Amino acid sequence: MGVLYIVSAEEFAGKTAVCAGIAINLLNQGKNVGYLRPQTDGKKSDGDIAFMKQSLGLEDVVNAPDLIKGRDIVLVESRIGPKVSDAKNVLGAVKEMKARVIAVEAYTGQDSKYIDIYKWFSDSLLGVVLNKVPASQLKGVKEKAAAKFGAAGIKVLGVIPENRVILAITIGELADIIKGKILNNPEKSGELVENYMLGAMVVGSGVDYFVRKSNKAAIIHQDRPDMQLAALETPTKCLVLSGSSQPPIYNIIQKAGSRGVPVIATDASTAEIIAGIEEALHKSRLHQQKKLSGLGELIKQNLDIKAVV
Repeated sequence: MGVLYIVSAEEFAGKTAVCAGIAINLLNQGKNVGYLRPQTDGKKSDGDIAFMKQSLGLEDVVNAPDLIKGRDIVLVESRIGPKVSDAKNVLGAVKEMKARVIAVEAYTGQDSKYIDIYKWFSDSLLGVVLNKVPASQLKGVKEKAAAKFGAAGIKVLGVIPENRVILAITIGELADIIKGKILNNPEKSGELVENYMLGAMVVGSGVDYFVRKSNKAAIIHQDRPDMQLAALETPTKCLVLSGSSQPPIYNIIQKAGSRGVPVIATDASTAEIIAGIEEALHKSRLHQQKKLSGLGELIKQNLDIKAVV
């Protein structure tokens, strides 16, 4: 099969997620898969490389001189930058490897700014993958993207919807983001949080409100133990108490502990917590093994694997 060169013109487009999703499907087909990522962005790439090595069962990263040896396919991942000249810098490696290029772009609701960059790869370009599309807009985005990219002679290989499991961050990561302290059940710090709910605007029964979502972090001000207790009556991954890093009243800690729900206390305000979570979700990286099975199925359902391989 050779080499697939997966690129993006922007950070956090989802290259590693697409790489991993393709790799999982190829491994399920019995293929021998390799992975290479030029370390051009320092420490930011280290976690992605380690994750891919673990996911593929590789003892080491593929060496460039032995790129194809003993493997059915090798996935090469690289950010090319937002200028046509950036694509020129990568094109030499693409030609030398006889690779086929897949461009990954995060959906913004606007027309792509990078079509001229993609066209520079000419016959080496397989097509483009639009990532992180709101599920409610999926059909319309598919039709619009096919028309827009098609007019430029570029095939749309897939339109990948947003997925809460893939975007999820762990309880431990959440605590770090908001500069909070996990007060109990630290063994749960690796659990994934998929949803977030605020308690400040609740009118009426807190239980009726919080029961609407599971696998959630309930974000409630420190001085609202009534809402905190209500959240703990529903499926909750963790309780985030804003406005003070001091422990809450005994009843909260006791009930949370009995239900195995970690409590995070932070001096940050609710607005600061929300801003931190939004930034983290935008930059969410694929470093948790728990995401792999869902990712493989997501790619299988929304990417034209046959066209890719």
